[in-house]
Amino acid sequence: MFAVFFYENNSIVLNQALRNIPSVDEDIRIKGRKGKVTGVQVMEENIIHVQVEFEKVVVKNKAALKDLGKNKKR
Repeated sequence: MFAVFFYENNSIVLNQALRNIPSVDEDIRIKGRKGKVTGVQVMEENIIHVQVEFEKVVVKNKAALKDLGKNKKR
């Protein structure tokens, strides 16, 4: 068993006890977010640090977000 720590931009996202270590360029899904493993570092024999880059979230309907901020006339 390995203690695997997942990082995004030097902030920890998740830590898990896993039997296998993710490899570089592997697609991964953490907390409902899709990402890709960019680096793997072995700190000790059973502690692994994994760098992850998540896909950017795209807002599809910006006009609807603007309408939410407007006050309704009564």
